[in-house]
Amino acid sequence: MEHAVEVRNLVVRRGTNDVLRGLSCTIAKGAVTGLLGPSGSGKTTLMRCIVGVQKIRSGTVEVFGEPAGSRNLRRRMGYMTQAPSVYADLTVRENARYFASLYGIGAAKADAAVSDVGLATAAGQLVSTLSGGQRARASLACALVSQPELLVLDEPTVGQDPVLRNELWDRFRALAAAGTTLIVSSHVMDEASRCDRLLLIRAGDLIADDSPAAVRQAAGTDDLDEAFLRLVLARDEEKAGAH
Repeated sequence: MEHAVEVRNLVVRRGTNDVLRGLSCTIAKGAVTGLLGPSGSGKTTLMRCIVGVQKIRSGTVEVFGEPAGSRNLRRRMGYMTQAPSVYADLTVRENARYFASLYGIGAAKADAAVSDVGLATAAGQLVSTLSGGQRARASLACALVSQPELLVLDEPTVGQDPVLRNELWDRFRALAAAGTTLIVSSHVMDEASRCDRLLLIRAGDLIADDSPAAVRQAAGTDDLDEAFLRLVLARDEEKAGAH
């Protein structure tokens, strides 16, 4: 099977507002797919649909050939939410070991996950004493601990300094090289060039689905920020013309 995720005609509605508007896309196995767009564009909602925790109005989402949220997928996926999902009254190490225990995984692999996100020296600290960026990395360690086949990361580099951001992206690339499928959301366009493929979303619509090089070429610019703006304007003009 070529694709890890297949999304077909996905509609998510909140109240009278469609958060996702008939979105369709596929996500390749063993690649880093960047989910990009401004705040409120629908990135987190799409991730929640893929993980299987979002109520949908219509359409389908399949992960490894099974409906999203299926019991069989739970051990195969890791999910890092935008808000750190760790226990403040436990240490970093205790959090990682707790999540590892849920999968029947030993302490050594939990400790390795903590080291992998650069928190070895803070492993004994209570999460409540960590900075925002450190909490995010503690949450990432807990998502990594089960060595999932699909890793869904919502804004994993927010609050990280440039050196740590680079180290995290090196880790993501290494995971993909080893066969893990990663979906990484961001609103920072300079991270887009680190991805194999980009899904650009605005106001619930998918406005681009291609490699970074192809997105630049389609927009006629080498600057991904400018490329995104041009694609947005082109889509807005197209919609205005349709009305």
